[in-house]
Amino acid sequence: MLKPGHFETRRDRWATAAAPLLIGMLLGLPAALGARPASASVAKADPAGTQDMYGEVLDEHNQPIAGAICTLQGGILPADGLSATTDEQGKFSITGIGFGTYSLTCAAVGYQPIVKGGLEVSEATFPAMQVVLPAETVLKQHVEVRAKAPAVSEQGGAPPAQLSAPQLQSLPLVQQKFMAALPLIPGVIRTPDGRMNIKGVQETQGLLLLDSTEMVDPVTGSFSIDIPIDAIQTLSVYKSIYLSDYGRFSGGLTTIESKAPSGRFDWELNDFVPTPRIKSGHIVGIADDEPRFYLTAPLIKDKLNFSEAFVYTYSRQPVRGLAFPDNEIKTEGANSLTSFQYIPSQRQVLSVNVDIFPLRKQFANIDSLVPQTASSNYGQSGFSAAVIDRYLFASGGILTSLFQEMEFDSNGYGQGPEPMLVTPNGWGGNFFNKYVRDANHQELSEKYQLAPRDWHGKHEVKVGVEADRSSYSASSQSHPVMVQRQDGSVAESIDFTPAGNLHSTATEIATFGADHWSPRDNITVDYGMRFAYQTLGVPASLAPRAGAVYSPGSSGKTVLRGGVGLFYDRVPLLAGDFTENPKQIVTYYNQEGVPLGPPTVFDNAYIKVNENGTEVVPSKNRLDSTPHNLTWNVDIDHEFTPAVLGSVSFLSSRTYQQFTVGPLEQPGTPPTLLLTNTGVSRYNEVETSLRLRPTEKADIRIAYIYSQARGDLNTLSAIYVPFQTPVIVPNLFGTLPSNVPNRLITYGNFKLPWEMTLSPVLDWHTGFPYSAIDVLQNYVGPPNSLRFPEFLSLDLKISKDFRLPFLPWVRDHKLRLAFSVFNLTNHLNPRDVYNNITSPYYGDFAGFQHRFYDAYLDIVY
Repeated sequence: MLKPGHFETRRDRWATAAAPLLIGMLLGLPAALGARPASASVAKADPAGTQDMYGEVLDEHNQPIAGAICTLQGGILPADGLSATTDEQGKFSITGIGFGTYSLTCAAVGYQPIVKGGLEVSEATFPAMQVVLPAETVLKQHVEVRAKAPAVSEQGGAPPAQLSAPQLQSLPLVQQKFMAALPLIPGVIRTPDGRMNIKGVQETQGLLLLDSTEMVDPVTGSFSIDIPIDAIQTLSVYKSIYLSDYGRFSGGLTTIESKAPSGRFDWELNDFVPTPRIKSGHIVGIADDEPRFYLTAPLIKDKLNFSEAFVYTYSRQPVRGLAFPDNEIKTEGANSLTSFQYIPSQRQVLSVNVDIFPLRKQFANIDSLVPQTASSNYGQSGFSAAVIDRYLFASGGILTSLFQEMEFDSNGYGQGPEPMLVTPNGWGGNFFNKYVRDANHQELSEKYQLAPRDWHGKHEVKVGVEADRSSYSASSQSHPVMVQRQDGSVAESIDFTPAGNLHSTATEIATFGADHWSPRDNITVDYGMRFAYQTLGVPASLAPRAGAVYSPGSSGKTVLRGGVGLFYDRVPLLAGDFTENPKQIVTYYNQEGVPLGPPTVFDNAYIKVNENGTEVVPSKNRLDSTPHNLTWNVDIDHEFTPAVLGSVSFLSSRTYQQFTVGPLEQPGTPPTLLLTNTGVSRYNEVETSLRLRPTEKADIRIAYIYSQARGDLNTLSAIYVPFQTPVIVPNLFGTLPSNVPNRLITYGNFKLPWEMTLSPVLDWHTGFPYSAIDVLQNYVGPPNSLRFPEFLSLDLKISKDFRLPFLPWVRDHKLRLAFSVFNLTNHLNPRDVYNNITSPYYGDFAGFQHRFYDAYLDIVY
């Protein structure tokens, strides 16, 4: 059983220790560092408050330019600034700007970028901006149209793939959630079982950041916390990033920048009409209802702004291959992201984010071969509260202080106490495992960016220190699993010892230093080092990283990039107490049901492999091992014409010392379910992409990806996340489930007359791999040597905006009606396969994803 009192004591100890640090961080650090404004009188004269910037981007014929990127830089904004994308009327807005001096850069494909400097933001109402972009003739500055248009000297060796707020709202997504948008990004794959993979490995090896704070399940590392899509300014995925201030991941890095609260009152109401569930021409209930509300307003004029993004989710998601009404995943939940922005002075901005994320999912893992009765439910609750303070010193240096507290409770359980049946044709009985987890995570960091220095070029140096602590207490219990033959006889039974009481804690302290060096305007180098100490993993680790960007010649039409970096992951908490899990007791039977021998008890053990050989140790001790990754890349970007930007890139990723699980039965040694630190994975990728802008009303992205993903199959997350695997077979090295050698992904936005927008998405790729297995679930032949048919899906979304001047309360808003169709060609994309060689259906595919539709009604500003 859990011990709540003990859990609270640990949390309180951390809070007691962290409170003085937090107070000093927010109030005393500027004085402690000896940095202050130039004089006391200047400090008093600095007005406090914010303004909102509104503007429009036009061409030389006064026609609006949709999809232009406008980036505001200066003051105490982040180094990359704040970006906004123009809508179909060419309009943009950037909210929550502190008083000070700024520069605004606007750029679009086919036009020369324009920089407006010396923009003074003060108490006076900021006038509306109008930016006119000249048509491109000779491009003198490379334009990287993602979230901004930086000069070469401002770019990094591996820029992210980004989706902006307008794209998230206009593209056809199966669910209006950021996770549904991730597979649009090259290098991101969602496998048929719903697992998200970034550069070949599961999301659990990556990291999700919301405004620089971690937003993952502290126990599993899964992206389990939804962020309301209406609160997202930009969604970025880094397959490689060579800035040393980022750590605690070995896969991809996903970042979300939220919209800053505005000093102007505004609101949106999206998808507020439920979708009916229709069967045989009759409405039989509600299929889904996901109303979303976004509000932003000033609480104290020019001092304190507020925003609230709220989503309620009610869904009855049908799963192909099962009969109605027993074919639905039932989901109910909510997510609330509340943000405050306080401006004490023009030198300081204090931001607070509070996210609450309850969720309940019934029959979470059903498919064609797993009926509701054999499935598992999932539930979670908790909150994340983060405080971020940015202070601008008179010298030009910026201090960023961050504190986060997260509570994350989760549970999984089957539909009843009956034994679970694993048959050649799928699962039966009731799912076998039940767990309850109470987890928490705390983070404290200080980062200082020095004012730019000139020494053989321009240097922007950043240093910092971070402290992270994650902990969980849990119970796990399982009832028997029966592995059956085709005739119904039992071939193997798996029993379990009583419930295990689990607990694990990991603390990491890291420090880093980095330099962004631009010796010339056409070349920049990022280099740095990160040092980390972990209580659960390797005691000390050094992670050097370097990246460079170079533009040969004077035209800036070609840009070369590259970099290499070492990345250390966080140690999975599930590895920290692996030996405390219930033990498996396995018995094998002949055709007549007679045991072939006495039951075999598999002890849980951890074997540490290092330069001294192998050592069996309790996983409660320090593991002295941390998964780490070596990544390098080379890219070439080129402007063929003002309307065509092309890119070719190669990426190599190698991950070492992954934790793997598998049974070990050898003569002379006791049977063991073994956790080891010897897992590896390899991912190679060649990506060719085009950005097309034939007219100002059309924006098209095309990417072809050739990749190979191989590695150990029984990683800890593959066995235990999201639910424990009933039969654990020996670990092998082979093709990973995410390996799709060939993929073509393209999407775009087309502005049509009468305020209409058409957004298509085409996704084609090689079929996913799968393995042939026998009665006891062992591999027959090389694992993942077979493949599903090729996948093809064409999705479309068309929207129409209506003006509502006759309704006073929505006079400044628009009514948007949108309609989506998924898998327009009705291509038979199977999700499941009968892969047991003893099944009469062996090799047959099931769970075909047919064409379906959805409609939305929004009120937007």
